[in-house]
Amino acid sequence: MNVLEKLKESRAIGIVRGPDQEIGQNIADAILNAGLLCIEITLTNPGAFQIVETLASREGVCVGVGTVLNPADVHRAKEAGASFIVSPNTDPEVIRETKLQGLLSIPGISSASDVAVALKCGANVLKLFPASTYGPSHLKALRDPFPGNLWCPTGGLRLDSVKEWFDAGASMIGLGGPLVKGGFGEIARNVQQFQEAIGAAKGSNSTL
Repeated sequence: MNVLEKLKESRAIGIVRGPDQEIGQNIADAILNAGLLCIEITLTNPGAFQIVETLASREGVCVGVGTVLNPADVHRAKEAGASFIVSPNTDPEVIRETKLQGLLSIPGISSASDVAVALKCGANVLKLFPASTYGPSHLKALRDPFPGNLWCPTGGLRLDSVKEWFDAGASMIGLGGPLVKGGFGEIARNVQQFQEAIGAAKGSNSTL
């Protein structure tokens, strides 16, 4: 199973943002142990590349690097063992370098212009960010002129909005803060609740 197939099957990416490397590693381990095996380590997390190296060696884990803002970090991510690259914005240089390095590209988009640029550069998945600012109706509106693509709303998603996002056409969702809500001890429970909600969602997107 390739990276894209793993992401589509998981239908969720766990996002790790910690104040230091140890906490970031612990959060990542807790998410993986709870059964969410597609995970993104953001570069805002100190020691991000070291965490990626640790996770990339684990069987069945699909690990990517997030908050990638320049081509140099695409190279570093590949060297660390990442299989996908995520950005908060649409940067043609980052997308092109990601594809050149044989990695899966997930740039951040918010407008039709962003989508057109991202697709022209070879993006694999379109990350609506920040999702909570725009809402599911915005995703649905963007899908209409750009059918047949994969979408990953990220940022501020709530448990009770999961079905609405998939109904609007999400292929997968990005989950950061919601997974650590309530503290470290609640991560397993949060992951389980979101996975149950995702499993129950019956979206209109034919790619699911």
